[in-house]
Amino acid sequence: MGLLVEVCVLVVISIALRWSVSQNTYSGQSKPPMYGDYEAQRHWMEITLNLPVSDWYRNTTNNDLQYWGLDYPPLTAYHSKICGYIAQYINPDWVRLYKSRGYESYYHKLFMRYTVLVADFLIFLPAAVLFYLAQDQLDDKSMLFGLMVILLYPGLILIDYGHFQYNGISLGLAVLAVACLGSELQMIGAALFTLALNYKQMELYHAMPFFTFLLGKCFKAGPFKGLFELIKIGITVIITFLLCWSPFLTSVESAKQVLTRLFPFNRGLYEDKVASFWCSLSVLIKLKNILSQENLVLLCLSTTLLCLLPSSLHLLYKPTITNFKYALVNSSLVFFLFSFQVHEKSILIPAISVCMLANREPLTSIWFLSISTFSMLPLLVKDGLIIPYIGLSVMFLIACVYISQPFNNQKPDSLSTLKKINFIISMVGAILLTGASQFIIPPPQLPDLFPVLISSYSCAHFLFFLLYFHFAQIFGDEIDVDRKISKSTRVQTSKKQKSIKKEN
Repeated sequence: MGLLVEVCVLVVISIALRWSVSQNTYSGQSKPPMYGDYEAQRHWMEITLNLPVSDWYRNTTNNDLQYWGLDYPPLTAYHSKICGYIAQYINPDWVRLYKSRGYESYYHKLFMRYTVLVADFLIFLPAAVLFYLAQDQLDDKSMLFGLMVILLYPGLILIDYGHFQYNGISLGLAVLAVACLGSELQMIGAALFTLALNYKQMELYHAMPFFTFLLGKCFKAGPFKGLFELIKIGITVIITFLLCWSPFLTSVESAKQVLTRLFPFNRGLYEDKVASFWCSLSVLIKLKNILSQENLVLLCLSTTLLCLLPSSLHLLYKPTITNFKYALVNSSLVFFLFSFQVHEKSILIPAISVCMLANREPLTSIWFLSISTFSMLPLLVKDGLIIPYIGLSVMFLIACVYISQPFNNQKPDSLSTLKKINFIISMVGAILLTGASQFIIPPPQLPDLFPVLISSYSCAHFLFFLLYFHFAQIFGDEIDVDRKISKSTRVQTSKKQKSIKKEN
């Protein structure tokens, strides 16, 4: 009963923090003509509600793709349509074709914020709780710490409830999929991940670990049983895809139009000043001035695939759930750092992967999640979210470091001490850059000085984390988490057993 109460308290606190952030400004507020992501989500409700399915991804008289054209997979479109129906019922002006462009009001903002909260209620919050409750090998303290990390992670709260997006849906489905695979529910896990991929194509960042883990499990099962399992999983994935895409499979042209919108290779290498390798490299070498667009795409593709190999091959050879979780971090980080057309918000995908390792890597997870939030600072400043950013980040660090005290479980050796020192130095650097970006005016010839410094500083960290998590997966301890249960729990169990023997 005590554990259930603590879980409920954590969920309530996370909801309160989410709602407090939602009271702030959002992306593009009162900034015509394009506004921002808030308007994009509202516009998708307008388009999916008023136009036939065949026109959702097509440039027509009623659907100008240059004005926030739909560029997410079918599940996002269906979700937008459902929200559009509800919006129309409350106030038709919110989704009226053409006339609703740039619509802003207090009650509309309230409605939009509620749609995110309801989505979290239905998917992300249950997924996070179920993920950690399903790990019955963890003691209560480890489980609560991991749950706190994933529920209070500032980056996701600031983007979904401040900037405005629905990342909790795809990330929640992915977390549920991992929980299912950890419980040997391969078919359900495969279906859930397919749904996540069909909500946001950025879940491709996680695709390789899911594929290699399931394939590796089939190999380990033996030739006949393994082949049967592989066929079942394959059929599950195909059926799920067909159900999601059926309205767009009426012709090759229709399906091609959707794919063109989902993978716009005609866009740039990255968006704004993102903490990717290519963006940081551009400070020294302007690749777009050297290579053609086609060659840039090939460079990103080959680099990404090459960097995916070590983690993927290791997981294929040793498909344990622990290696799978590490591989999710490694794969998503590789995609974020080296793939084409990366957005700053895409760091949320590796961040949620790290959240699922929080009980195993307490200090490293706190460090990574703090830097991942910091890497989005230029975007958050643009959205007027600097105060929520500082408040949430400080609260997150206090809750993780001082209340839960995850470092106490680590042996006081030179390596852990060095890690703590580097963590403190890293946080001091982030604080100094945050302060400088707010109080120091950059020289006129370097207007993007601080966004570049922040992205480069963050990128250096992500490269370090990429090496660290690869090392942890490939050369780390192969023992399960249940062997890391606190000694106190074991001692208490041993004492109880001895007491029972004496009584008998």
